[in-house]
Amino acid sequence: MLVDSHCHLDFPGLSERLPEVLATMREAGVGAAMTIGVNLEDLPAVLAVAEQADNLYASVGVHPEYTDCQEPDAATLVTLAQHPKVLAIGETGLDYYWHKDRPEWQRRRFRSHIQAARACGKPLVVHTIESAEDTIRLLREEGAEAVGGVMHCFTENWEIASQALDIGFHLSFSGIVTFKNAAVVKEVASRCPLDRLLVETDAPYLAPAPYRGKPNQPAYVRYVAEEIARLRDLSFEDVADASTENFIRLFKPGLPERWNS
Repeated sequence: MLVDSHCHLDFPGLSERLPEVLATMREAGVGAAMTIGVNLEDLPAVLAVAEQADNLYASVGVHPEYTDCQEPDAATLVTLAQHPKVLAIGETGLDYYWHKDRPEWQRRRFRSHIQAARACGKPLVVHTIESAEDTIRLLREEGAEAVGGVMHCFTENWEIASQALDIGFHLSFSGIVTFKNAAVVKEVASRCPLDRLLVETDAPYLAPAPYRGKPNQPAYVRYVAEEIARLRDLSFEDVADASTENFIRLFKPGLPERWNS
């Protein structure tokens, strides 16, 4: 069984056909998925999706690319995280690709998320693009190792991966690992300790090689696990079992036996 640790089931293209998406998940052996919050305004829709099935979960956060939205503070995030379907704080982090002037507001927002995660004892879902050094620095400064989390859709090199692993974080790999030109990602996926590895789709984005350029969905996380198994000379079952166990240990969803009901 697999878990899609990061997707956006409330986004157009997935939300309006949720029963079909869930059926395809089951057929592909994907037992659960976590749909990720990207702003507070759309959080009700995220939670409504997560409430549709026992094997769907959610996170609460404001993505670093979102500027024209309600700004979260730690107390608000902690309150929202009390919802029984919420397993994590995020998607949060830093993105210096879209914000090349590296605004301080982005770092303040990230710190608020880390503080909220520590206050409510839930792990972080971290986004980092062209900002890895600052991302690791802020995680260290705010004591994020106390709760841990995942560096989602990991695309950095092994040096950054090692620093993230050193503070207790997991690395999650998306369909990018199946791309022919993704040599750095393939290397890190080959070297990441098996007990710190997660798989994801980031659906509806980043469909794996067989569907590249088309809308992604949680069922396609199987292709990510298959490629990682190939890179590591492991069986598909080894990667599926390890990544699922890692998800359960990190996010503590509770009652995973109900996923197949």
